Amino acid sequence: MADLNNLSAQLRQLQKQIPFAMAQAMTKVARQIEAAERTALQRHLDNPTPFTVKSVGSQGARKNNLQAKVFVRDTAAAYLEPFEFGGQHKLNGQALLNPKNIKLNKYGNLPRTKMAQLKAKPDVFIGSVGDVNGVWQRRKPRKSKKGAKRAKRSPNGTRRDRMKKPAPKLLIQFGNALAVSPTLGYMQRASTMAAALMPSALSREIAEAIRTAK
Repeated sequence: MADLNNLSAQLRQLQKQIPFAMAQAMTKVARQIEAAERTALQRHLDNPTPFTVKSVGSQGARKNNLQAKVFVRDTAAAYLEPFEFGGQHKLNGQALLNPKNIKLNKYGNLPRTKMAQLKAKPDVFIGSVGDVNGVWQRRKPRKSKKGAKRAKRSPNGTRRDRMKKPAPKLLIQFGNALAVSPTLGYMQRASTMAAALMPSALSREIAEAIRTAK
């Protein structure tokens, strides 16, 4: 009878620990999926910024809330969505910024404050030159070489037209959003990993719960 009472007590203790064991298993699997998704961003995107990679996060489960989450934070999710589902690039403004003759950061992107810096320069303007719309820099007129003869007057005594100023330099071209092919496989990866990892993770945690319930 004492053995039955002891077994009953162990089972009650185990029953209390099962939700905790399940929460532990779900949390550990969520952390593994989070790490895998961050690695995938680095492999499938062209030199992503740390902000983009670290936008993937996870939330662990609790014994009174058996739900774990792996998520992408809102700001990054907005521009990563086309890489998961297809569509067009997410634009920060009304046009795609295509850098031409301007220094980029180490991730191949325009620095965040670059547009404001350019707008503040007196020799930079935004507009169209011919059929190209973008950010342009005016070039200084070329100085004539030393010793060069001045242009002669025309027969009627008027001065000849001055030489035209050099064409402005295109710094950033404006364009339309480009189509994106889905390459991330974020949802499929998370689903596959959860199905593969949960059974063994849950088995280990339940075994640990049984061991500590003795």
